[in-house]
Amino acid sequence: MTQPQLRLWDAIRIVLSRPQVTVASESYDRGLLGVSDTVPPGPLSARVSVRIAAEGASAEQLHALVQRAEKYSPVNDALRRAVPVTTEVTIG
Repeated sequence: MTQPQLRLWDAIRIVLSRPQVTVASESYDRGLLGVSDTVPPGPLSARVSVRIAAEGASAEQLHALVQRAEKYSPVNDALRRAVPVTTEVTIG
C-alpha cells in the first residue's frame, strides 16, 4: 500500500498539539575512549521516536508529515549517507 503524499501547503496547515521527538543512540565506550581500534568512536545505531497529535489531521496525514520531515532533514540525511568531511587546522 502506498503512503499518501503530503503537499507542502498541507503540511504547513497542520498545527501540532503534541510534538514530541526522542532521539537515542548506542555506542561502545571502548571506541569513544580510544581503548580499542576495532570499535568505532561514533554511534553504532540511532533510534528516533516520534509522538504527534493534531486536531483535524488523520493518522495517514501525520505519518506523511513525519516522512516528509525525515526526507528533508539535513541531520537525517547526514546520518544516513556517508558525507565527505574535511578538517582545516590553523595554528597561531
